[in-house]
Amino acid sequence: MKEKVGFDLYGGELCRGELYTENNSIYAFADGRQVFCRSLDGADELIQRTDIGCGSLEMHFEGTDDSECVKICCFTMSCAEEIGEFCKTVNHYIRTGEMHAVSRKNFRVCPTCGRHYTKGMDVCLFCTKKTYIIKRAAQLAKPYLPTMFLSTLFILLSNLANAAIPVLNGKLLDGWLKPVEETGLRDTAIRSIIMLTLTMLACQIAGQIMSVFSQRAAIKAGTAFSHSMRITVYDKIQRLSLESMSRRTAGNLMNRVTKDTEKVKNFITDRGVYAFQQVIMLAVITVILCMTNVRLTLLVFVPVPFVFLFFFFFRRNMRIRYDRQWRCDSRSNSILHDIVKGIRVVKAFGNEKREIDKYSRASLKLAEVAASNEHLWALTFPYIGFLMGTGEFLVLFFGGRMVLKGEMTVGQLLQFSLFLQYIYGPLNWFSSLPRWFSEAVTSLIKIFEILDESTEEQQESTGKIPEFKEKLTFSGVRFGYKSYEPVLKDIDLTVRKGEMIGLVGHSGAGKSTLINLVMRLYDIDSGSISIDGQDIRSFSPYEYRKKIGAVFQETFLFAGTVYDNIAYALPGATRKQVIDAARTANAHEFIIKLPDGYNTVVGENGHNLSGGEKQRIAIARAILRDPEILILDEATSALDTETESKIQQALARLFEGRTTIAIAHRLSTLRNADRLVVLDNGKIAEVGSHRELLLKDGIYAGLVMAQRQTARLKK
Repeated sequence: MKEKVGFDLYGGELCRGELYTENNSIYAFADGRQVFCRSLDGADELIQRTDIGCGSLEMHFEGTDDSECVKICCFTMSCAEEIGEFCKTVNHYIRTGEMHAVSRKNFRVCPTCGRHYTKGMDVCLFCTKKTYIIKRAAQLAKPYLPTMFLSTLFILLSNLANAAIPVLNGKLLDGWLKPVEETGLRDTAIRSIIMLTLTMLACQIAGQIMSVFSQRAAIKAGTAFSHSMRITVYDKIQRLSLESMSRRTAGNLMNRVTKDTEKVKNFITDRGVYAFQQVIMLAVITVILCMTNVRLTLLVFVPVPFVFLFFFFFRRNMRIRYDRQWRCDSRSNSILHDIVKGIRVVKAFGNEKREIDKYSRASLKLAEVAASNEHLWALTFPYIGFLMGTGEFLVLFFGGRMVLKGEMTVGQLLQFSLFLQYIYGPLNWFSSLPRWFSEAVTSLIKIFEILDESTEEQQESTGKIPEFKEKLTFSGVRFGYKSYEPVLKDIDLTVRKGEMIGLVGHSGAGKSTLINLVMRLYDIDSGSISIDGQDIRSFSPYEYRKKIGAVFQETFLFAGTVYDNIAYALPGATRKQVIDAARTANAHEFIIKLPDGYNTVVGENGHNLSGGEKQRIAIARAILRDPEILILDEATSALDTETESKIQQALARLFEGRTTIAIAHRLSTLRNADRLVVLDNGKIAEVGSHRELLLKDGIYAGLVMAQRQTARLKK
C-alpha cells in the first residue's frame, strides 16, 4: 500500500513536497526530486517535532538517543495534521507490520481546491455545490410547502387584484375622461366613472385582504419551519462526539442553532415565497404588456441582461464577504459566552474593563465587516437601480412618440407606465436576491456541515454490552487530541473487576485523557480498550456509559434544584433513592439546612453553593447512578480535611464490588488503592501498591516526598 501526504519546506525554502511509504521504505520528493529514501528496518518510530510556525519529521532508531534521529523533511504548520496522521500510520506499521490508509478526518485543507477550511468547519465554502444546498433546503421545508403555497396563492391574488387597477385606469382615461362635448353622454360618463372608481377601490380592498391572509400563512409556516430547524440542529449537536464539539467554539455552535436557522427561515419562507409569486406576476404582466405593445415590452427588458452579468461576476466576492462576517459574528458570540460564564473570575481579578475592551474589539470588528458589506451594497445598488430605470425612460420616450403618431392612445401609454412598477418592482427586488442568497447559502453550508457529521451512534456498531465479569483491558493504546501531539503512548494495563486503580503523575502526564478514553468521550487512535475481551468501540456509546458513573474535577451543576441535579443521573429515581445517595455522599446534612432543602434552586452552575457542597452533590449524583465502573477525577479536591475524611469513608463503601479508576493529586487519598499506575510523558512508568512504589524509590516516591515537603512548609 502506497500512502502519500504532502510537505512544503526543503532547505529553508517553500516547495511542493511528497512523502510516502512503499516497499518497507520512506521516500520524500521535493519539487519532483528525491531528497530522502531509507528503509524502515531497525527503525523504532517516526517522531514529529513542532515549533513556532514550522516542524520536522524525524526517524528514530533502536538504541540511539533522540539527538541521533535522522531528519526526513520539514514543513509549515499548514501540513502538521497531514504529517501527524502519516506519522501515526507508519508507527503502527513499525509496531504491528500492518499498513493502514492515512486517516484524513483531521485534515484542515479542502482536497479539491487546496484552501484551508474555515475554523470550526469541515467543508469548503467554495467547492460546495450551491444547487445541492438549495435542493436540501427545499427538502427541509417540504412539510411546510402546503402552507407556503397557500401564502403564495393569496399574495398572487392580491397582486392580480392590484394589477387590475392600471387596466381600469387606462379604460377610464380613454373612454370617459373627455370633455362632454366629445362624448355627449354626461350622465352615462358620470355613472361609468363612479363604477370604474368603485371597482378600483374594491380591487384595492380585495388586494389588502388577500395580503393579510398571505402574511398570516407565511408567519405560520415560518415559525413552524424555524422551530423545526432549531430543534433538528440542536438535537444533532447533542449527539455529536466530544471530539467533534471541541473543534468548535460555543459561539460557533450557538450561531448555527439561532442565527443561521433564522436566516435560512427568512430566505425560504419569506423571500422564497415572495420570489415565487414575483416570478408568476412577472410572467403574467409581461404577457399583458406584450399584448399591448411588443416593441415597448422589449425596451423594458433591455437593462436586465447587464444586471445579471454584474451579479454573475460579483457573486464570488459576496460569498467571501458574508463568510467573513459570519466568522466575526461567531467570534463575538464566543467572547460574550466566555465572559458571562466566567464572570466570577472576571470580577475576582478586577478585569471588567479588560473584558469590556476585548468584547468591544470583537464587536467593532464585526461592525466594520458588516458596515463594509453594507457600504459596498449601498454603493452598488443605486447603480443597479439606475440601470433598471433606463428601461422606463426608453418606454416614455418611444411610447410618447407612438402617441404623437397615433399608434397608441394616451390611456394605453398610462396603462403601460403603471404596469412598469409590476415589472421593475420584482426586478429591483431580484437584484437584492444575490445578497440574501449569499447569506442563506453560507448559513445552510454551516448547518448541513453539522447535520452531515456522523454521530456517536453512526460511528460504531451497537453490539450487545456484556455484563462486566472479569477485566477492563488496555492493549497498545495510543491517543492524541492532535494527530501530531500524542498524549498516551503504548498503554498496556489490565484492571480487574472490583479493583481500585489510582492514576498518578505530573500535570499533563495523561491521567484525565486515560479516563476520557475509558468513558469513550474520545476514541483511541490505535490499540484497543476492551471489557472481557470485547472492544468498547463495538458498543453503543449511550448504552455503554450507563455502566459508568463519574465525578469530574470541574463540578458542573445545572440551573435547577438540588434534587434535580442529583436525580439527573437516574431519570425516574424515587425520592428515597435520591436522599440515600445524598446521605452516602455526606451531603444530606448540609442540604436540609438550605432554605428550601432539596428544592433549593442552586443557580447557574451552583453559584450559591460552596465548592465542597457542589462536589458532594456531584458525588451523590454518581452514587445514584450505581455504576459498574466508577470514575473519580479529583473527586475530593474541593473538600476540607474533615469533610474529605467523611467522603472517603462513604466512597470506601461505594467501592465494594465496583471497579474504580481514580485520579488525585493529594496522594494520601489513594493510599488504599489496590494498585497505583504512575504515568510519565504519556507512558506507564510504574505500577504497584503505595508501599511497593515507595520502596522502589522512583517517580511516585519523589511525588510523595515533594508533597510532604510542601505540607511541612505550609505548617
